[in-house]
Amino acid sequence: MGFVSPRAKVLARYVSPDAYIYGPTVVGRNSYIDAAVLGYPTRPKILQGFSSPDDVSNGARVGESVIIRSGVVIYEDVEIGDGAEFGHNVLVRELTKIGRNVRIGTQAIIERDVKIGDRAWIQSMVYIPNGTVIEEDVFIGPNAVITNDKYPPSRRLTPVVIKRGAVIGANSTLVAGVEVGEGAVVAAGAVVTRDVPPGVVVAGVPAKPIGKAEEYLKKRAVYEQGG
Repeated sequence: MGFVSPRAKVLARYVSPDAYIYGPTVVGRNSYIDAAVLGYPTRPKILQGFSSPDDVSNGARVGESVIIRSGVVIYEDVEIGDGAEFGHNVLVRELTKIGRNVRIGTQAIIERDVKIGDRAWIQSMVYIPNGTVIEEDVFIGPNAVITNDKYPPSRRLTPVVIKRGAVIGANSTLVAGVEVGEGAVVAAGAVVTRDVPPGVVVAGVPAKPIGKAEEYLKKRAVYEQGG
């Protein structure tokens, strides 16, 4: 049996009886919450000990018309915009901000203090570490891995930045500290070790320029039309 904190404000159209909603979590109108956890307390609070997670949680903020499927765990101090949608078993750590109409696939992992812009589409089993910045309209294919530590394990983290409208292919790896420019395309399986200029397509290990994004977009349009 689940739990809904008396401090929570839940206006969702459906909340599963197996959902756990901790602290002063806010869930907007017309949202759908399956058997998920919202407002999970951070690690320092768990190490310090408490009588109940609800006693120490700061809660999360979930917008309107958000879909959160079973197995999702959203930590405290997370903000989720209107119309976002989550697959099953997604993890979202504290201080992360997710924009409007973002789609996040099954078993994706989003660590702490990540920023995801409106309409981003993150497919299944993507890993996004602390501090990553993903701007609006970015697409990230399944099993892509983003890193933030050039010499692991070190005390210095250098997050990746993915600019507006970029496309990151399936099974690609973005090495700590790189910036993928606006509208750039990273091919499937590429390992990006250097910044990718705006509007450029890169491929290979290590990734190197192979063309322009405008050519990629033309090919995609022909493909979509059955050509």
